[in-house]
Amino acid sequence: MQSRRDILHVLAAGAGLSATLTAVLAQPAELEPTPSCTDKDAPTPAANTGPYFRPGSPERVDVTDGRAEGTPLLVGGGVLGRDCRPIARAIVDLWQADNGGQYDTSGTYLRGHQYTDGGGRWAFATIVPAPYTFRSMHIHFRVQRAGGALLTTQVFFPGDPGHDRDPQFDPRLVLPLSRNAGT
Repeated sequence: MQSRRDILHVLAAGAGLSATLTAVLAQPAELEPTPSCTDKDAPTPAANTGPYFRPGSPERVDVTDGRAEGTPLLVGGGVLGRDCRPIARAIVDLWQADNGGQYDTSGTYLRGHQYTDGGGRWAFATIVPAPYTFRSMHIHFRVQRAGGALLTTQVFFPGDPGHDRDPQFDPRLVLPLSRNAGT
């Protein structure tokens, strides 16, 4: 089983995502310090894949297809093993609703995957998703290292009043947002 520290998420909202994304991925392959691996973290909560996952997403960093709709968001992190070491070449797949609460079911808008770099890092340029019927704002992820178990999970946004109506909401998956220095 994978622990919460297998996937570290960092969210940054704001403009200038292309330059920010380039800077993030160009950093040395050293990750921020991780809390002790001996703290017996509970496994990362899994989530169902839902009806909107489609295999075969394109390999890419920017999942917006160049559209300017919505609030820009840079979401990224690192995949670490239980030994706190980065896992290179793990696949990270993302899919989400747009700023109107709709999923692209015929194309690849707001869908994509990539492989972690040598430091286990990954990052996507996307937008803040809108809530929709019975669901709060969220982004879906599937993460798998070579030969490892597949983890399907979601991340939720803090302060969303829709958490109370979302049957899949898990407070352990709420992540803090931070603005980048350019906003």
